[in-house]
Amino acid sequence: MSATLIQLALEEDIGAGDLTALYFIPEDRKARAFVIARREGTLSGVTLAAEVFKTVDPELDVEIKIRDGSRVAPGAMIICVEGSARSIVTAERTALNFLQRLSGVATFTSRYVEAVKGTQARILDTRKTTPGYRVLEKQAVVHGGGTNHRMGLYDRVMVKDNHLVVDGGPEAIQAAIHELKATHPSVEVEVEVDTLDQLQSFLELDGIDHILLDNMSLANLRTAVEMRGDHTVPRLEASGGITLDGLREIADTGIDFISVGAITHSAPALDIGLDFTPI
Repeated sequence: MSATLIQLALEEDIGAGDLTALYFIPEDRKARAFVIARREGTLSGVTLAAEVFKTVDPELDVEIKIRDGSRVAPGAMIICVEGSARSIVTAERTALNFLQRLSGVATFTSRYVEAVKGTQARILDTRKTTPGYRVLEKQAVVHGGGTNHRMGLYDRVMVKDNHLVVDGGPEAIQAAIHELKATHPSVEVEVEVDTLDQLQSFLELDGIDHILLDNMSLANLRTAVEMRGDHTVPRLEASGGITLDGLREIADTGIDFISVGAITHSAPALDIGLDFTPI
């Protein structure tokens, strides 16, 4: 998957050729460059960036200095690249685009994870990812200390309000769960509720592994935890417009998970650059 993305990214950037490098850098010019962190953050996409340089020119000597998941300070040397100067500058932007984007997700995720430290709540991502980048962005969430929710529509059932427009009642929902479990016993079931009455009705059903509490107040989140009691299943997930402001209060309700779409769809890129040094 990453090889295909790299190829697509290079094709859209290089096209018929890097004219600047071709006409302004001598063909035999050798260079050494370092990928440098400009700001503090958590890295993700380092291996991918290194692969970009090697894809452009397999003869480049590429050495990873700091691995994915590492916390870096400004000035940290992440990757060293040595070889054809033309190849290095041609690969530079594509490599940095991957690394800045994914490190931004990891860094943003780490801020949410730090905010709930000391509670039992874990930060979840969502499916609100860049098309084609889902595996990479969810990997970046893990590098930032977060936890992956379902990867797609195929690895967990998630029954939301749009699925319940035709109300068959609790009996129909229970029958559907039993049918699913009979054919896909390892697939977890999650249901969404936005009222405590809905929560109570789902707590009375068998086979539900997770309940998503959508846009509930702090008071209702605390009540939901009390209603679940001492049981560990179903696990309770808070969701809906979650931001860093007030995140700790949500975690302190005793909730198990907090899902945050912003950690993927709104993460600012981490400032990372490439500097040449004399050989």
